[in-house]
Amino acid sequence: MNITTERYVLLDRLLRAANSFSRVAIWVAGSLTLASALYITADVITRKFFSIALGGSDELSGYAFAISISWALAFATLQRANIRIDALYQLLPVRLCALLDWIALVGLSVFIIYLTRYAADVALLSWDRNATANTVMATPLWIPQSLWVIGLVWLCLVLALMLIRSSIALITGDLVTVRAISGIRSSKEEADEEADAGRRMVRGDFQ
Repeated sequence: MNITTERYVLLDRLLRAANSFSRVAIWVAGSLTLASALYITADVITRKFFSIALGGSDELSGYAFAISISWALAFATLQRANIRIDALYQLLPVRLCALLDWIALVGLSVFIIYLTRYAADVALLSWDRNATANTVMATPLWIPQSLWVIGLVWLCLVLALMLIRSSIALITGDLVTVRAISGIRSSKEEADEEADAGRRMVRGDFQ
């Protein structure tokens, strides 16, 4: 195995590890969303039947929504779940499609980097000024904002791995890898995934 091949293997291993970690993160994000929904339900019930307000359900659910979304973005990107318009894409030559896939990944990376930068600035400003929410709970804003930024930072790292691997694949003419990393999911891929999910549900395997 030469040095170049070893680098490919290392990048592929890192991408698999990133996928595994992102899968854990999306379960945590889903659990956070579920906990938020249960808390809101409990708040509604206690208000209706016992005239007791748990309080903070709207504030906490807002934090939970923002954090869960940012933590789920990396997994969604690795699974190529982001929406792209493919009306003309399907009619283009394979090499041009690979180039467009790479350009789309670059564009997404640039956007996320700027978003993460300004999100981090917001969290740091809240920390410096010891800002709190204008609510009864007076939550220190840097706490939910930092958790939100962590998800975006992880997305940046994942995008960096994807971009490095797809760039190498594009240069070496490995168009299959370019498509597998940054291409649009085909109808067959989506159907195969749904069939696999159905088989796992039948077996009771949700991992």
